[in-house]
Amino acid sequence: MDINLARTFLEIVSCHSFAQAADRLHVTQTAISARVKTLEELLGRTLFVRNRAGASLTSAGEQFVRHAMTMVQVWERARQQMAVPPGRRALVTVGCEISLWDPLMLDWLLGMRESAPDLALRTEVGVAEDLLERVANGTLDIVIAYAPRQRPGLRIELLIEEKLVLVTTTPGSQAPRAADYVYVDWGSEFAAQHSLAFPELSSVGVSSSLGPLGLGYLLAVGGAGYFRQNVVRSHIKEGRLHRVPRAPEFLYPAYAVYAADADMTVLNPALAGLRQAAKGAVGKQQAARPSRTAS
Repeated sequence: MDINLARTFLEIVSCHSFAQAADRLHVTQTAISARVKTLEELLGRTLFVRNRAGASLTSAGEQFVRHAMTMVQVWERARQQMAVPPGRRALVTVGCEISLWDPLMLDWLLGMRESAPDLALRTEVGVAEDLLERVANGTLDIVIAYAPRQRPGLRIELLIEEKLVLVTTTPGSQAPRAADYVYVDWGSEFAAQHSLAFPELSSVGVSSSLGPLGLGYLLAVGGAGYFRQNVVRSHIKEGRLHRVPRAPEFLYPAYAVYAADADMTVLNPALAGLRQAAKGAVGKQQAARPSRTAS
């Protein structure tokens, strides 16, 4: 069977729509319908019921989900292993949520160069939901994400208890002002806690869904905002940013997500490298904290 039929089936399952699946796969809706028809003819069962709300699975379709995922996983693993360059025993593919890659992924790549030179590495940065879907269907080995949802067949491991801290370019500033506040969307949990802590900052002039962009803007024009402690520590040390005293902190942990049935002879060195990179990040945070002296 053409593996694209299984991929198309899973894409429709993911977005509950033939039209959205066509957009994601960059083909026409007619092509999507033709693929589904071919798949249904091969299986001898109807897989989807189409209605105004989109597309829902039949009982046969629900049964086929697991088999389609297995087919795609096996194919992707075979394709990746065939693409391993000479001198490397396997390929490890790691995806990371946009807001978490810096500096964790770079530290991991540098560490793997020394600790596991026999592995080929491929990294991607993207949206958590898409990355988690790909680790579930086997097209990624490991995903680094914030607050991933538990899913059958996946393991979730805490890597680092990152914090979001309030920083400002103005020394001695006590409270942020809406006029020069840069709001970064760190997710729904942060949004809920932030609105409770700072109701006066519900409407600000500049907001961003990307932490590095918000930080770059803040450093260029001045102001205040919440950013990852591990990222701003060097700017604090250099005096370009300052922690706002007594401001609330928000947890922003990073997790490693991988398949429960993965080949651990390949994944174990990669996971060990991620743990080491996370440990190094924590050590840098602690070293960057000012020492406390008795008054």
